[in-house]
Amino acid sequence: MILDSHLDTPGKLLKEHLNPGIDNPGAQVDFPKMKAGGVEGGFFALYTPPEMEPDCATRYALEMLSATYDACEDNADYAVLCFGPDEVENNRKKGLISVFMGMENASPIQESLSLLRTFYRLGVSYVTLTHNGDNAVADSAAEGKRWGGLSPFGREVVAQMNALGMMVDLSHASDKTFWDCLEVSKAPIIATHSSCRALCGHRRNLTDEMLKALGEKDGYVGINFYPYFLSDSFDPAKPSTFPGVKEIVDHIDHAVRLAGIDHVGIGSDFDGIEVTPEGLEDISKIGEIQAEMRRRGYSETDILKVSGQNLLDVWFRIVNRSELSR
Repeated sequence: MILDSHLDTPGKLLKEHLNPGIDNPGAQVDFPKMKAGGVEGGFFALYTPPEMEPDCATRYALEMLSATYDACEDNADYAVLCFGPDEVENNRKKGLISVFMGMENASPIQESLSLLRTFYRLGVSYVTLTHNGDNAVADSAAEGKRWGGLSPFGREVVAQMNALGMMVDLSHASDKTFWDCLEVSKAPIIATHSSCRALCGHRRNLTDEMLKALGEKDGYVGINFYPYFLSDSFDPAKPSTFPGVKEIVDHIDHAVRLAGIDHVGIGSDFDGIEVTPEGLEDISKIGEIQAEMRRRGYSETDILKVSGQNLLDVWFRIVNRSELSR
């Protein structure tokens, strides 16, 4: 089982009118490529740019959500939209891809818990609190100057997400936002598409202290494939500097040592990255990661955990701690 915690495909569905039911030349993600790669599910993220005004962001998120609904309905022999982790096993038995929904950047909820609840009812199961800009909820890694971490409203958002069983995603968040959420959240936290700062010093990556704390809180990190987050020496003008499968598994190794084998997964960021690692040009090739893990001596049980079981398990843990499960 392979589950990817972050795919930016909804924007492609909306803006490029991509039909995910066919193998699109040059596309990083579509249903045939997911099938070819053994990917049985993934979170499709509703990404809104930080410079977009809140009303526009809300409309744009709804349009991407609608495009994803349409894509699943038009390709019902391939995929089905999922609202909870308990649906995945049944879809597996039917040979269907499970499409989960996330939101990248909390701007579409504006300053309204009612809008947050509405997006949850429509299927959004996690919210990446920020992108590359501070917003009404929290400070981002790219700026980090507005609130000094979570805003007062952001604390209400985390509490509401805990109550609903929504996952709080801290990829793109500032370091202070990370630690604020760790303190405030009553449920595990996740970082759907981040890598390790000890191996690549980008501010978007997690420090060793963050990885340890995330594991101690029973959370999850999905390792990002973006070359800029994998290697400090990457230069798009120099093909010899392109990281590949080896570097991705180096980050997996490091995260496993610090967070634990039960708290690491895959968050490729496909469809959100303009350059890809060598040998991983699209999601059909994702099995190369499992092959490299085998070469390094990981057991099949541990490979299964990192490939998708850990993502499913943390989602169950968060849902089971919500008020709705009581």
